[in-house]
Amino acid sequence: MIEDETKPYIDILARDPANFDALTGLGTLLSTRGYPRAARTAFAEAVSRHPGVAAGHANLANALLDNDQVVAARTHYETALRLAPDNIQAHQGLAVLLLRLGEEEAAQRHARIGFEKLTAWPYRGDRPAVPMLLVLSALGGNLNTARFWDDRIFQKWTLVAEFCTPDLQLPTDGVVFNGIGDADRCARGLSAAEIALSRSMVPVINRPAAVLATKRVTNAHRLGKLDGVLTARTESMPRTLLCGPDGPAALAENGFTFPLLLRSPGFQTGQHFVMVEHAGDLADAAARLPGTELLVMEFVDVRSADGKVRKYRVMIVDGRLYPLHLAISREWMVHYFTAEMHDPEHRAEEAIFLENMTGVLGPQSVASLESIKDTLGLDYGGIDFGLDAAGRVVVFEANATMVVLHPPAGVEWAPKRAAVERIEDAVRTMLLERASASQAIGARGA
Repeated sequence: MIEDETKPYIDILARDPANFDALTGLGTLLSTRGYPRAARTAFAEAVSRHPGVAAGHANLANALLDNDQVVAARTHYETALRLAPDNIQAHQGLAVLLLRLGEEEAAQRHARIGFEKLTAWPYRGDRPAVPMLLVLSALGGNLNTARFWDDRIFQKWTLVAEFCTPDLQLPTDGVVFNGIGDADRCARGLSAAEIALSRSMVPVINRPAAVLATKRVTNAHRLGKLDGVLTARTESMPRTLLCGPDGPAALAENGFTFPLLLRSPGFQTGQHFVMVEHAGDLADAAARLPGTELLVMEFVDVRSADGKVRKYRVMIVDGRLYPLHLAISREWMVHYFTAEMHDPEHRAEEAIFLENMTGVLGPQSVASLESIKDTLGLDYGGIDFGLDAAGRVVVFEANATMVVLHPPAGVEWAPKRAAVERIEDAVRTMLLERASASQAIGARGA
């Protein structure tokens, strides 16, 4: 539990509120455990108490950038470099920030300093470490894998794909986890990662080419061809067209009717995702969304007889399906922790799904999910879906971006916690088995 993990830092700060190491350690822990706002607060306090320490500014800048506070992040990165011109963390962060802003030349200038070699993370084990390389994109869209890595077992390095150079030394054993999850946002990073990893014989979790094939438009086309699977018609169209007077006619020519959904590609958790009820609302809705291209998506109504939407999430780990959650809501857009899951009846329904997925969905639906899994070809990923009146699997999303979030404390969430633990254990087992196989191949080669 997060309270147990944070207690040592809290105890130190109770005695010494200005302790830089405790504030920084607390912020780092909160960030990796999925509490970004609390992490920013801890880092901001460290900067307030120690304004002349470059590392504090770099930590706060990273947290701000993760929250898309680009201007504030840039200020703190630049402050860190004024205080310590050789601060690697600040050079790395500024390279990432500038690339996102399209300032390519300046980004590469900082990258040559910050990403000259792989970034090594602390190892706390007392046995020989299992090497692992985590591949990330500078543009975001990365999976939060913090809970999968035990730094008493794994020695972790990170590689930012867009800044990888041909002479960068890559690991020769262990395992690689491609943490780039969003194919719509990170196509450049995935292509760069595929080229970089082609130089290594180390086993790769989630080959970049497989992730790159999970763009929303691509998935809608290929998964919709599977038996027992329904996908929403999805097309990419210019935003300027949808904002103009010819937008409704263009949609009609492409087979769309209202209501429909508009989405900016490259965003998750419902960000920049709206329903458009009528043709007259199209231009205003499109104008509010970012990007030059927008995804137009057919609205598939999967409400059950009680008027509620049930969105299931099943995870893929090493060729197996694991139920993660069932979110129940009266809204068309459903996310687990904004759904009506504090209702005891809903949690009881979810618990049955978690304990007996096949019994709830039926053998045919599970077979359809197996087909989706095989088509995706991911070692790690997830499928968000509903069921229509005919029992077909209606795919909302299927890719490598799916996070495994821990539920709140309390006995009422025990079934959910058990499901999360099964998935995390399966991921760790996969990593260790792939690393062990890599070491065995290396030993035979030697």
